[in-house]
Amino acid sequence: MTMIDYVFEPGLIRSLPVAGSTARFPVARVFCLGRNYHWGDSLNAPREMPAFFMKPATSVIDAVGELDFPPLTEQFCHEIELVVAIGTGGFNIDEAHALDHVWGYAAGLDLTRRDLQMAAKAVGQPWEAAKAFDGSAPISPIQPASILGHPSQGALWLNVNGVERQRSDLESQIWSVGEIVSRLSRSIRLIPGDLIMTGTPPGVDVLQSGDVISAGIAGIGTFEVRIGGRRAA
Repeated sequence: MTMIDYVFEPGLIRSLPVAGSTARFPVARVFCLGRNYHWGDSLNAPREMPAFFMKPATSVIDAVGELDFPPLTEQFCHEIELVVAIGTGGFNIDEAHALDHVWGYAAGLDLTRRDLQMAAKAVGQPWEAAKAFDGSAPISPIQPASILGHPSQGALWLNVNGVERQRSDLESQIWSVGEIVSRLSRSIRLIPGDLIMTGTPPGVDVLQSGDVISAGIAGIGTFEVRIGGRRAA
């Protein structure tokens, strides 16, 4: 077997724990879906086409312990989300078979520098500065779909310092997991190891150093993390 002569040693593969196992799930890419729950007066609004953005694999960390407070923001916000882990790749996947491509599910945070996001929106710029920083996607252990099945309902919640901020149910999602996987695969070939963060319900708010987040999704996973001090840019 021919060895590849890299100009420097490739970085470590990012991975997440698998619930009830010593194995870990290798992460390829992270896709995120915006607006997948009704907010405010949007309850009766027609469904808009799903809008996707990305985080790098370096954004993914285990949802344990202390999280750094990122630089360049005064509005560091939480978003609790269902995370879909892809085990079988494919392009232009039919919705009727989309769940066959899902390896498992987890609960995760799409941490956001909201002030940077709003500034980018105001001038039509992309959101990477707001969404794609290191450690911006803490995720719980992945529950294999072979054991869990494919949940379409279950409470989704997030508390900060014991006070509830977000609560909804998976059945309130505008786009189902099958629809999300199918539509995303129409524009890009999904590969094993891809993660899809499926949007957050109302209640997102600002975090401060020292805050304790407890969050989870019924039947899928819970976690608790603490917001640490600010780190240098």
